[in-house]
Amino acid sequence: MPVRNESRHLEDAVRRVLEQDCPGELEVVIAVGPSKDDTRRIAERLAAADPRVRIVDNPTGRTPAGLNLAIAASRHDIVVRVDGHGELGDGYIATAVETLQRTGAANVGGIMDAQGRTPFEQAVAVAYTSRLGLGGSTFHLRTSPEGPADTVFLGSFRKSALEAIGGYDETLHRAQDWELNYRLRQAGEVVWFTPAMRVVYRPRSTYRALAKQFYDTGKWRREVVRRHPDTLNARYLAPPLAVLGVLGGFAIGGHGSYHKVTWMKLGWLGPLGYLAGVVAGAAALRREMPWPVRARLPLVFLVMHMCWGTGFLIGLGEDRTAS
Repeated sequence: MPVRNESRHLEDAVRRVLEQDCPGELEVVIAVGPSKDDTRRIAERLAAADPRVRIVDNPTGRTPAGLNLAIAASRHDIVVRVDGHGELGDGYIATAVETLQRTGAANVGGIMDAQGRTPFEQAVAVAYTSRLGLGGSTFHLRTSPEGPADTVFLGSFRKSALEAIGGYDETLHRAQDWELNYRLRQAGEVVWFTPAMRVVYRPRSTYRALAKQFYDTGKWRREVVRRHPDTLNARYLAPPLAVLGVLGGFAIGGHGSYHKVTWMKLGWLGPLGYLAGVVAGAAALRREMPWPVRARLPLVFLVMHMCWGTGFLIGLGEDRTAS
């Protein structure tokens, strides 16, 4: 479990691991990065209270570095990745072990069950599982069937398979899980999805935090595509094309309005059409939700699309190790 600034969720995440009824011995290795909150103090208290919990230092605070440090410190043949924002569902680890043995896969994973507490977090959770948001991924859809997959959420691994491909790429500060699964598949291994495994994921709690998360993810996804061009698909291109359409529409429509060029005023159809599509898409979702949640959905979609797309368009530039 790589953690940094996770004081709000860390105790619940560790508790859900320790409550698992799983075969064999269980240990929790927490890789603690430099934090601005009480993350380290909470981790140390958890380790003092239960000998199954151990702490390793992650000086960089980066997720892939923390994962590699924790994996190296682990003592068992199966490694279950846990997120500081996540809470494992009942039977998660037992199902992971059984699925690894039954399928021969190198990595198995299940559903990212996003759940929020505040109306904003709940709106983000809905967006995560909507096709207008992140619902194009197998592990976001509760109806996805069991079987081989390109990637899975978090993952439970055969440690030997991780070691054979060199672990996580520490030069990728985001999207490292997708890239790891890509290398596993390139090495002839199988990545397996099963809806029987479920992790409760706690979304970001503010628009600013959500915007930063998606902007950074977009930048690093562009880097993965740069390194592995064959991974590019239409789903990745949709947000940057939306950004270009909105910005281009503003520029053309604004120019036409200022200079009174009638046909150029049609440029306003770009941003207005996008906004109308987002509002209509949010309104059309056939889910029961309180009105404060539904009212926040259009802006949540907009932040996700525009920030991810902008990050993808900008990329890392010359600094391939930027944060």
